Amino acid sequence: MKKIILIAICFVSFTMMAQKDKREQIKALKVAFITEQLNLTEKESQSFWPVYNAFEQEKNNIRFKEMRAIRKDIKENLDTMTDAEANALIERLNKAENSMHKLRTELPQKLSNIIPAKKIIKLKVAEEDFKKKMLNELKKRKKERG
Repeated sequence: MKKIILIAICFVSFTMMAQKDKREQIKALKVAFITEQLNLTEKESQSFWPVYNAFEQEKNNIRFKEMRAIRKDIKENLDTMTDAEANALIERLNKAENSMHKLRTELPQKLSNIIPAKKIIKLKVAEEDFKKKMLNELKKRKKERG
């Protein structure tokens, strides 16, 4: 029994490490892609990346913590929740969406002292292009598997 539990723990740990490694690989690819697309100078790069990384961290906190918790509450309680609980959930959802919107609108303001406006526009385009490339790669891999 102990061996089975130990094997299960090792498997879960390995899976989590592999997922973390994949996230780190994707993050590295995104950094390289954005750096190439924006053609940042060394000075721009030194100031840009701390601001952008803080933005990404906060965006991921909203997306993966707040929004995931809201989706979980909806999934688990939708059939049994009262109107008051539903209204509270709507408030939480609106608050999370407003936080995300505020974060996205503040980024160009913060970057305007670091890089020119044209590069801020290029950043938006690069983010979308990177997302499309990742989705296309995912579709391609799914198609190859089955």
